[in-house]
Amino acid sequence: MQRRTLLGLGLALCVSLAFAQSSPKPGAKDLCPVCGMLVSKYPNWVAVVTWKDGHAHFFDGAKDMFKFLNDLNKFAPGHNKENITGIYVTDFYNLERIDARTAYFVSGSDVLGPMGHEFVPLANKADADDFLKDHKGRKILPFERITAGMANGLDSGRFE
Repeated sequence: MQRRTLLGLGLALCVSLAFAQSSPKPGAKDLCPVCGMLVSKYPNWVAVVTWKDGHAHFFDGAKDMFKFLNDLNKFAPGHNKENITGIYVTDFYNLERIDARTAYFVSGSDVLGPMGHEFVPLANKADADDFLKDHKGRKILPFERITAGMANGLDSGRFE
């Protein structure tokens, strides 16, 4: 019994370490490649894109991350989507790093991020539904439905 418990704890530790390594934290001087803000000042909104070569780009919110992903030639010349190893956002409710590709994003809410209107990331549909009701959101979107136009539209208050 003790051997199984130790094995289980060891496996859990390895998984935790692997996730932590795949989703690094921004340093004090890391700037968002889209807007130039210091990302570490907004830990509750951090988004991250990690690459095969080990480096990461940090963002002060999901909105700028989507702008980046939809125009790599502008924001990260020489990079391509095939070399991305992870895309992460910070869940609004539990403030944990989650896989952006499985998250739900609420737009048009009364909650503002560091750069104003934001796609608010939530780990599951139930949380997104609750957030939408509680914060007067307009739409719940999965990762794959968010376009460059939507991300740019948030800056001018358009909630497609």
